[in-house]
Amino acid sequence: MTEKYWVPAIAKADNILTIISEESKGLRLMEIAERSNLNKSTLFSLLNTLERIGWVAKANDQTYSLGAKLGFIGSKYIHQFDLTTMFNREAEKTVRIVGETIQLSILDEREIIYLAKKNGTSRVRVATEPGMRFPAHATAMGKVMLSAFTKDELKGKYGDCEFEKFTDYTVDNLNDLFRQLDALKKSGYLIESQEAVKGFTCIASPILNERSAIIAAVSITMDNECWSQKKDLCIKEILTLSQNLSIMG
Repeated sequence: MTEKYWVPAIAKADNILTIISEESKGLRLMEIAERSNLNKSTLFSLLNTLERIGWVAKANDQTYSLGAKLGFIGSKYIHQFDLTTMFNREAEKTVRIVGETIQLSILDEREIIYLAKKNGTSRVRVATEPGMRFPAHATAMGKVMLSAFTKDELKGKYGDCEFEKFTDYTVDNLNDLFRQLDALKKSGYLIESQEAVKGFTCIASPILNERSAIIAAVSITMDNECWSQKKDLCIKEILTLSQNLSIMG
């Protein structure tokens, strides 16, 4: 990466911390070197610094694990974590790039609740507003959050209730819905085309907590003509936005 003001040492430290976090029993210097592709001399200096500031801890068996300082910082971050505030800040950046409406929602049983919204620069306006509800099965954000459930759990959630249809494209049965949800596991996002409103496409991605569980979703909505022009850009930006809003992002 060659961006202005980029500090390679910090990026290397971030990579080291990520590698250590993925191994509960701790890792030796050689193991970290193999996984990070850093030479032992550079790695030793970085680990020594991280140990002295409390970001890693070195055990008697010479293995490294995450340090207590990171736990303290993490607890402070979680305490300060305000999803709506973060959305308003981060979505503003995304709107400037894609020019389309961005929304945030959570799941409540079989419905989503819209929490926040940033209007795009497009003349087309999305009718939903914060506080409104909408059936989850017909929305990209709803599908994203329903993907956290197994098929049996979804059967229990929906029982014998009928799937309300809003257009001819709205999914109307559990089997088709479950097949749609599989797309998230492969790509990290879900696309809903004309299921909620005819002529509109929506792409959504999950927001994760510190345990990598889905706690909310964000979406970009636009008319089909804009979607055909901006598809690749929107995929890139929704993934970036959801990662920036996730605690583990």
